[in-house]
Amino acid sequence: MKSLDIHKSEYLKQFETQTYGRNLFRTQEEERLDAPNEECGIFGMYSDNDLDTFSLSQFGLFALQHRGQEACGISVLKDGKITNMKDEGLVLDVYKEIQEPETFMGNSAIGHTRYTTAGDKKKYNFQPFFAKNEYDQIILSIAHNGNLTNAKELKNELEAEGVVFRATSDSEVILRLIQKNLDLGLRGAIKATMEKIEGAYSVVGMTRNKFFAFRDFNGIRPLVLGAVDEKTYVVASESVALDAVGAQYVRDILPGEIIYTNENEPGKLNSYMVNEERGKQRICSFEYIYFARPDSTLENINVYEIREKSGEKIWEQAPVEADIVIGVPDSGVPAAIGFSKASGIPFRPVLIKNRYIGRSFIVPTQEMRERIVNLKLNPIISEIKDKRVVIIDDSIVRGTTSKRLVKILKEAGVKEIHFRSVSPPIIAPCYLGIDTPSKDDLISANMTTEQLRDYLGVDSLEFLSTDNLKEILGSSNHCFGCFTEEYPVAKGEEIELFN
Repeated sequence: MKSLDIHKSEYLKQFETQTYGRNLFRTQEEERLDAPNEECGIFGMYSDNDLDTFSLSQFGLFALQHRGQEACGISVLKDGKITNMKDEGLVLDVYKEIQEPETFMGNSAIGHTRYTTAGDKKKYNFQPFFAKNEYDQIILSIAHNGNLTNAKELKNELEAEGVVFRATSDSEVILRLIQKNLDLGLRGAIKATMEKIEGAYSVVGMTRNKFFAFRDFNGIRPLVLGAVDEKTYVVASESVALDAVGAQYVRDILPGEIIYTNENEPGKLNSYMVNEERGKQRICSFEYIYFARPDSTLENINVYEIREKSGEKIWEQAPVEADIVIGVPDSGVPAAIGFSKASGIPFRPVLIKNRYIGRSFIVPTQEMRERIVNLKLNPIISEIKDKRVVIIDDSIVRGTTSKRLVKILKEAGVKEIHFRSVSPPIIAPCYLGIDTPSKDDLISANMTTEQLRDYLGVDSLEFLSTDNLKEILGSSNHCFGCFTEEYPVAKGEEIELFN
């Protein structure tokens, strides 16, 4: 039997060359309907010297592919000129469409992988967003991760002043506010913008001679800073993007902080705190449970370690007699290893992945769509037949995926099924950059644990408690809104941003 350390090493090593798939058991439709979908991934880099920004931005964005698979885009600064390219598709597919890579080689670049949270899925909503001057030259470009709660109000104010919006995304509100205030200087324009906008936001951007990044006053969405050398800086949603371009992690950008360059001090990165009294650390706790890649470090906390500890903790919270432990790839595996470590029950990677399956299947019926899952993940029946199995998953949202997983295990001859979720029950939607179903569609908001156990058809069901999650994370300084319905900021209007 392989040791748990070998399982851990093999699990983490695969993401160096393969895209992290949070829950490979879900169909493409269920990724949209039965999962808390990620907002976006952002990446930016700046150097006093010319770089191969075409390749490096591609590497960084590929490392963040799990944060958005709908579209990808980049802006590159070269000789005082900003060039932009964005399109629908995965990172590598979009970059293949670039016919002249040398056009996208300069001294600064920003990029974005997109999942829709505000605005529809039209190309004009793909990022980075940019603003032009009267000579049709791009003077400002930004990439945004998060969600504004007062975007509709601000959009109305700007339109009343004559500002024309070209997209239906809250990210353009940020762009237009910075553009409007550029006469205050870049730092002043960003400060004025941050004092107006509310919600969750991490932003990277550039002008024709400056690079910048900033983060909301609660630090809800992650943003890390790294360095390749003394004059080359990298900013990204997760530390894995730093690793991908050979940058060393320096620190997380602070809540309410602006970092920026100045054309009068080449190679120097400046920091400015907009309002230190407002700055609080409330990073999304679900980043650690589900969203971030397991080999990332956020706020000096290693994501894999948190997930493994969650498995250990749920064993302490709800022990059970069983023969094997399995985790739903990819996000449930570290917790399953932790559960095995604490309980002594053997961990078995019995759900075998087919990494070569893409998204190209077009099938007309639900029955056939569900069969696609068996092409992605197929159980080793000999390992689980007539066994008592503990299945570890990251979360239960609508419950449809979990129910189908239980059905497949029963058909494989499993004797008992004990289901463990290493997130607390999700009882409320997120208004701060995560696309979750409405409360009516969140199964834990409408069923007790016992009712849900009966619905799933399992022998036992337990969720990690919120108190235990806080203990694992080491503090209560996180956003737990989807578990408690208490948010760091007011949730704003519960209507579409732009009708």
